[in-house]
Order: sequence, then C-alpha cells, then structure tokens
Amino acid sequence: MTDQLTPTAESTSVEGTPRRSYRMPRLMIRGRDLTAEAGFVGLVGVLLVVAALTSDTFFTQTNLTNLLKQMVTTGLLAFGMLVVILTGGIDLSVGSVVAFAGIVTAGLVSGLPIPVAMAVGVASGILFGLINGTLVARFGLAPFVVTLAALTTIRGLAFVYSEVPIAPEDPAFFRLGSAVLGPIPVSTLIMLAVFLAGGVFLGRTPAGRSIIAIGGNAETVRLAGINVRRHVILAYTISGACAGLAGVILASRVGIAQPSVGVAFELDAIAACVIGGASLAGGRGSAKATLGGVLVLVVINNLLNLYGVQSFWQQVLKGLIIIAVILVQRTSRTPGRA
Repeated sequence: MTDQLTPTAESTSVEGTPRRSYRMPRLMIRGRDLTAEAGFVGLVGVLLVVAALTSDTFFTQTNLTNLLKQMVTTGLLAFGMLVVILTGGIDLSVGSVVAFAGIVTAGLVSGLPIPVAMAVGVASGILFGLINGTLVARFGLAPFVVTLAALTTIRGLAFVYSEVPIAPEDPAFFRLGSAVLGPIPVSTLIMLAVFLAGGVFLGRTPAGRSIIAIGGNAETVRLAGINVRRHVILAYTISGACAGLAGVILASRVGIAQPSVGVAFELDAIAACVIGGASLAGGRGSAKATLGGVLVLVVINNLLNLYGVQSFWQQVLKGLIIIAVILVQRTSRTPGRA
C-alpha cells in the first residue's frame, strides 16, 4: 500500500498557531520500504550507465572478474560489520584482523597442510572477535574504545609475527584466491554464500532476530528473557570470523601477506553498511541491502581507479559518502519543517 503525506509532530508557526509537518510519501509493502529500494536500484543503474559512457574497459571480462574479486574482502568485512552495527556497536579492528590472519596463514603454509593453515587464520579472527565481544558485553566497555585498542594491538601482533611480507612458494596456496567456476571467482561464491547464510541467520533464526532487536532496545530484549551479553559476544565473534576469512582469501589472491595490509578497511566496511541503509544507532539493516552497498562502493572504487584518481582522494570520497548517506537517511525519517 502507498503511504499518503501523513502529519507528524506539530510545529509552531511564527504567529504562534500550531501547524503540522509532513513526511515524504513512501511506498511500503509488508514492512519493506520500496521507495528506498527503488532509489538504491536507480543509483546502481546510474553508476553502470556512467561506467559505460566514460570507460572503455569497465565492461571487459578482465575488469569485471577483477571487480568480483575486489568485492570479496569488502563484502566479508561488511557483513561482519553489519552484524555488530545491528547491536548498536562498531568494530574498528577488522582491518588489523585481516592483516594478522593473512600473515599467520602464509607463515604456517610451509609447515602445515594448507587447509589447516587457513583454518588457523580464520580461527585467529574468531578469537579476536570473541575477546572484543567479551570486553564489550561482560565488562561494559564502549565498543569504539575496545575495538580501537584492538586495532592497534592486533596490528602490532601482526608485525611481531613478521616484520616483512611473507610469500608462500606452494602454488596450491593461491588456488582459493585465483580459482574460477565458469566466469565467477570461487572466492566471490564464498562471499555470496556468507551473505546468503547470513541473511537467513538474521531474518529467520531466534539468535539473528535477537541481535537486531538488541540494537533497537537492549533493555526490552533483556526483560523478554534473552541473554543480551551472549548475543553481543556472538555478533563480534561473527565479525572476527568474517575478517579472518577475508584475510586468508586476500593473502591467497595476491600471493603475498603483509603485516601492513588492511589499513582503513574498516572504513570500507562501514561505508558499505551505511550505503545499504544500516543505521549506526543499531536495529536496522539487512544482508541483502549491505551486499548492494558493497556493489556500489566497489563500482565507485573501480571507476576511480580506471580514472586514475589517487587513493588519498578516494578515502576523502568514502568519508563524504558516509556523511551524505547518513544525512539523507536522517532527513527521510525526520519530520520536515514547514
């Protein structure tokens, strides 16, 4: 059904007489904001048209395959970040976890079977996420402070493990990051599987729905008999697992692991969530919309690279995008001023 212009909170005119302000009309069906979804699809369409008109190489097979591979790291980090954001938290440590998981995996390849080394890399991410979640949930520390401290601590541990890049010589190590199934990289299929499973988890399981509800009102969730602490810890553990998996796949794709990799990756993850409509206050967001945010962000990054824009300006643009989207979201949900 279509919403009409509906009156919201009353405001006072200059003459002192009350008057009503109005929200913009929005098409809502079964709780879905189709107006926002249509706008998002339109944005993707505009980006693709711009890409077709301004770049001769964007729609080449090589560039599209590269774009799909570039989506993997941002996508995995964005899903983990989404789960944390839904609780009203934030995880600034994911870039450092990527670096640590990648370099540990690369270092262990020479002495352990490759699947075991990769499992250790992912497990390191799970461990860091578990620690972050415990500090936030059990000890009541601010998520920003905890994960900011983890950012520097984990980065330091990555350099302690190896101050120089590690490049495994076993060619089998590169298969995960370079293998393709038809036209689609295997790593991209892994990312899509994570989003699919994550969407089912958030929308159809008690634990997933509890995580979303915690971001809306944690006290109400607690009074309903749900263990808030346990679910917050679970959210950060999922974020750590996604970051660990992203680090393993990234090291496999580029063929080398560096302790300095992953700087500002958390900004990309947050930007993708925000572009996808997630609220940084918690309680609102979806896996499907976040995947769309990843697509928009990666297409923008790819176009900027094709245009030869310096990486510093790309960071500036990402920050401006986050601010702009938050302002748009706030405006669309705040009564207008008559």
